[in-house]
Amino acid sequence: MIKILAIDDDQQNLTMLTEALRQPGIEIIGCTDSRTALDLFFQVRPQIVLLDLVMPGIGGMVLLEQFIAADPSVDVILLTGDYSTTSAVEAIQKGACDYLTKPIDLNKLRKRIADRVSEDKVKQRLWQLDHEQLQTSQFEGIIARSPIMWEAFAKIRRIAPYFYTCLVSGPTGTGKDLVARALHHLSPGSTGRFAVCNCAAIAETLVESELFGYVKGAFTGANHDKQGLFEYADGGSIFLDEIGELSLNAQAKLLRVLQNQEVQRVGSPAVRKINVRIIAASNRDLHTLIAEKTFRDDLYYRLSMIEISLPGLAERREDIPLLQRHFLEKFNAQYKKEIKGISRRARIFLDRYPWPGNIRELENVLGSACLMAEGDTIDITDLPQQIREQMVRFPLEGARARLSMEEMGSRYALEVVKQMDGNKVRAAEILGISRTTLYKLLGGVANIHGTIAGARSSTPLN
Repeated sequence: MIKILAIDDDQQNLTMLTEALRQPGIEIIGCTDSRTALDLFFQVRPQIVLLDLVMPGIGGMVLLEQFIAADPSVDVILLTGDYSTTSAVEAIQKGACDYLTKPIDLNKLRKRIADRVSEDKVKQRLWQLDHEQLQTSQFEGIIARSPIMWEAFAKIRRIAPYFYTCLVSGPTGTGKDLVARALHHLSPGSTGRFAVCNCAAIAETLVESELFGYVKGAFTGANHDKQGLFEYADGGSIFLDEIGELSLNAQAKLLRVLQNQEVQRVGSPAVRKINVRIIAASNRDLHTLIAEKTFRDDLYYRLSMIEISLPGLAERREDIPLLQRHFLEKFNAQYKKEIKGISRRARIFLDRYPWPGNIRELENVLGSACLMAEGDTIDITDLPQQIREQMVRFPLEGARARLSMEEMGSRYALEVVKQMDGNKVRAAEILGISRTTLYKLLGGVANIHGTIAGARSSTPLN
């Protein structure tokens, strides 16, 4: 059942709307008072609101903001007898999905409502498909459907049974630790231990004892023998994260372990043979460090016999919707919430953001947004400040042209397609419309450009 809340201070207009739109599967609630309309909105939770722009008491634009803030998924269609390009643009920026002038074209209004009914059915199906695809787009806990990541997965499968050293490179937050775990899990040493060492977090004076262990009395405070990480991981794998942060002295000792597959505890003359697969990772360019004489080239060649390079999130944007869905499910379970999705406006902001912190930043952003969201949809106001600053502005190019809502919709669609580098499938997802509807909108762009060109000599909007 689609619920429509119709708000108009003119009872005659309200009666006309309710009678014209009444049909099976649609429930229409009419209201002539703006304050009563607010109460009804929270009681009824309509999917569509027909809202007169000029209302006594609380104005239509204020009501629009309050409706969208309460439920970003609602479709608000503004109705007005006094067309204004400025108010039309303001309405779009505040979340209205349409802006119709009186007398209302009932056929157009019926079509808009029919489109919403179809969109709801499509969204339900897409939600299910996203869930199914999420299950089939995981490789050892790594979520991706982009070609560049599937190439990395194929490489991991090929090398996992045979490698003894591997270098994983990529920016911070791209999932290098997940790749290391995948290599371990698929290797013959998967039944052994998986040891993790963050090289950047260990003081230089402690690196040798942490990695190789020590014997009692080796130094002040060594009151007992201690096993190092290499011995601990014997028969399994060790993950050396941020390998570029090791001192040259520690690098020399690590190189000896790689060459001889043996370790020597601090303070002991004995050497111990080990069988450990070594996975090193760095978010820094090791070639640059070699040129700066802060990283040994012979150690690099030992580590990088096999190298897996991970792209930043900006290079695999087709994975973002799946990752968003994954994190929503994760935080719904963690925070005991039932967030169903992200509003179209918020998705545009997320898609425009460059993600310098990559997947880790995306996870933190969605975790914060899930905490902030009061309803079942994440909206712009729930996003952190650094995301909200990436404002999607509706470009008028200084024109005073009297654009129809359809024309403005066409220009907006074109702008989103440009932001998605021409990817119409992704643009349609962001806009929340079908590809057929997107192509129709883009078909009117040429006519719009002609309208704008003829209006550019006018004074720009204030």
